[in-house]
Parts: sequence; structure tokens; C-alpha cells
Amino acid sequence: MANDKVWIIDFGSQYTQLIARRVRELSVFSEIVLPHVKPAEIHDNRVAALILSGGPASVYDKEAPDLDPAIFEMGLPILGICYGFQLMSRHFGARVHSENRREYGRSNITLLQKSPLFKGVPDRTTVWMSHGDHVDTLPTGFEIVAVSENLAPATLVHRQKALIGLQFHPEVIHTVDGTKILRNFLFEIAGLKGDWTPGRFIEQSIAQVRQLTNGGKVLVALSGGVDSSVMGVLLYRAIGDQCVPVFINHGLLRQDEQFEVVRILKEDMGLPVRKYNYSYSFLKALKGVTNPEQKRKIIGREFINAFEDIASKYTNLKYLAQGTLYPDVIESRSVKGPSQVIKSHHNVGGLPKRMKLELIEPFRSLFKDEVRRIGAELEVPVNILNRHPFPGPGLGVRIIGEITPHRLNLLRKADSIFISEIRASGDYERVWQAFTVLLPVKTVGVMGDQRTYENVIALRSVNSSDGMTADWSPLSYPVLSRVANRIVNEVRGINRVVYDMTSKPPGTIEWE
Repeated sequence: MANDKVWIIDFGSQYTQLIARRVRELSVFSEIVLPHVKPAEIHDNRVAALILSGGPASVYDKEAPDLDPAIFEMGLPILGICYGFQLMSRHFGARVHSENRREYGRSNITLLQKSPLFKGVPDRTTVWMSHGDHVDTLPTGFEIVAVSENLAPATLVHRQKALIGLQFHPEVIHTVDGTKILRNFLFEIAGLKGDWTPGRFIEQSIAQVRQLTNGGKVLVALSGGVDSSVMGVLLYRAIGDQCVPVFINHGLLRQDEQFEVVRILKEDMGLPVRKYNYSYSFLKALKGVTNPEQKRKIIGREFINAFEDIASKYTNLKYLAQGTLYPDVIESRSVKGPSQVIKSHHNVGGLPKRMKLELIEPFRSLFKDEVRRIGAELEVPVNILNRHPFPGPGLGVRIIGEITPHRLNLLRKADSIFISEIRASGDYERVWQAFTVLLPVKTVGVMGDQRTYENVIALRSVNSSDGMTADWSPLSYPVLSRVANRIVNEVRGINRVVYDMTSKPPGTIEWE
């Protein structure tokens, strides 16, 4: 997708996605790959540099992830961080071992000599440590450039090759000069250009889509959300009437959404969208299902059934375009890698193996804020770009337990009240995402001097930049009070409202 490409090899660090974010913020395209990657794959994908992530394992653990040693001999610039640093050091003959001097949290490192890696960085700077293992002996060909407070090597640099090891995390904000260090690696050492921009992405994507489709029609799955809407505009610009934009009512939409979304797509964005109602088949397939993973897989399967049914009505319709994002891919990734599956996204883990349509996913390598920037470049209306994320499975993953028409009705009404109140207060534009969740429990209440035993609604509001991490939003007490009062008074069947104050991690943004 870009002339300069960096691969981040994931050894299971909680910060791996953050490395990818930081690299992209410097206008260099990056992707996360698994440790079993081979030199031929790196060469064939024209990767310009590698970053080895940290990880929870010790390099001597029996099941510790490893790397093909030939990768170190490819001549590529490589930056090893923590576990990646230790793995590289061991490959070049150093001794690595655990001891009681575990370093965690803020620390200071001292530079012992000048290096392009630390251009513009003071001789003493604050970094973020998170490791137990230490490199005890100097790897062959390396020299120490910086040490930690306990005089352990904090930075090693190879004398002839562009190989660098860091015992700290430059990607986290607690490392004061972390961005400078990453910038220096990318531009001063790896010699990259930093030319990955929204305009360049659009230009390359249009060329790729035209080449791939070669006159064939594309079913464009639109939900009205940011991702699919921007994708629809991009594909319509690329191939025009070859696009068949469709909006499917799966029965799991918010209040009045099926009408509002179609109006916006047609009137505000000029997309010739067609609306189809498959709510009966979705709800029938979900009847009695309570397991969240099973829900997502059923919804993914039903979407494909609906798309293939629609496709059969057209000639030469060969492709399905959907707005899958990079976090969807990462969180759905196989447990064969060191990072575990968080949840199967219906566009990824929920797709059936048998599919008649070939997938087109132009945003599969992007984060949501990057899609928003591309949308702005494509002049997508601001009211679309600023919409809160809404999951493809819709309210199906916001009803904990079985999905029924009655429970959907309760959640729709409560969600409508919550969103209307935060719009009125101005909070809608200040938070990343806000929604309600219907819980599978009932509680005792008193309404009109009578005992009630009704449902519980949870309010969820978070701030984030890309959905990979998030902090709960501290909405004001007056706003929360109005929302709670309106829900229990206006939604018959709900007598309690709670507020979710969990960040991601340890929680996820959606409850299922």
C-alpha cells in the first residue's frame, strides 16, 4: 500500500498495537505480523524495516515465541524492543537471564555515546521499563549506547548493521522522547520517506480496486457507519455503476435507524443504495442463543446468506466489499499467535468458509481515525465522519443473553434516550462512543408505591483514538441523572440504570 512499509513482529506485548499506531502517526505504513513469518514473505512484501515487539515470555521459556534467524541476516534495519531486544541479543551470542532486579514503570536512562537513534534526545531521559529478563553479556558486534539506572544495558547498537535493541518501550507516552527515538529509527537509520498520506492511500486503493474488479460488479455492504460509508464513497469514485450499494435491516438496528441511514446515504452522500429487510431470518437464527461468540458467527453467516441472495439477482456480481478495520482483524486473530483472540468480529471470525463472493476490504489495514481522515479527503459529510462506532452485529452484542423482540424494544428505547440527552448536552461530540447495554438480570424496585422486579440497563461511554484502547468517559452527574430518570420513567420494563466505569483494557468497549 505504500513505498515504505514496516512490519511489527508481535511477540504478545500489550503495546504491540501502540507501536503500529506510533509508526503510522509518523506517516509510515505499518502492519502487525506473527513471529512465524519467513524471510521470503518479508522480501516479497517489500518490507523496508522491522520492529520486534516486547512480550510476556522469557526467551528461555519452553513455549517462547522465536524468529527465523535468517531474518537477522537480510540486511534490513531492525529495532528490537524488550523481548525483541533480548531475542536479538541471544541470536548474536549474548546471555539473557531473569533475576530479582525487575524493572517496571518510569526510569531514567543515560546515554554513553552519540548515536543517530538519539538525535535531539538529551543525555539523560525518562523511559518506561517493563521487563524481568536482562541482557548480561554483550552480543557479538554490538556496543552499549545507553544504560539504565542500575547500569544494565538499555540500548545496544550493532557496529556495522542497522540492528538496534531497546530495553524500554519508546511507543508509550511515559517515554518522554519515545516519538523522537522512533522517528530517528525510521528516518535517520532506516532511511524511510514518511509519505503515507490519506491522498496516497486513496490513489492507490482506487487503482487496486479497478484492477481487481476488471468490470465485475461489487456488492457494497453499507451500514451507515463511518467505515462502510467512507468505503462506499471510495468505491463509487473508483468504479461508479459497477457498485451495488445495499443496506440490510437485520432486525438489530437502533430506533428508526433503517430509515435515517438510507436517507443520509442517498440524500447527503449521493449513493444509490438499495434497502433489503432480512430481519426475520436473522432473529430466527439467533433465537435461544446466548453465547456471544456464537451470536457473532451466526450474524456473520446470516449476512453472507443475505448478500449471496441479493447477488443472485444481478449478472456479473462477483465481489463483496465490507468495511473491516485493522482492530477487527487483530482482535479476531487466531490463537496460533502469541496474542490471544479477544472476540471474533462478524466480518472476520464470523464469515463462513464457503463463500461465493470474493471479498474486497479496502480498510482492512486501517484504524478508525485513519478512515476518518480518508473520509475528510473524500469530502464525506462531517455528520457521517463524527458518528459514533456501531458494531456490525448491532444490538445483538448489546443484549446480554437471548435476543428477543421484547428485549430489543427495551434497549432501543433506552439507547434513544441516552443518545438524545448526550447530544443535547454537547457530550456526543466529545466522546468516542456511547451506548446502552441490556443486562440479563432483574432487580427489585419501587415505582408508584408498588414493588417492581424489572430489567437493568448499563450506560457505556468511552474516549479513544482507534478503539484498541479506551478510557471511560466521566459524563457529568446532571447528564447521567437526566438519562437515568428518563429511562426508568419512560421505558416500561426497566427500573435500574448503572454506569460502566471500566477502561479497555481490562474490559472491551462492547460488552460482547
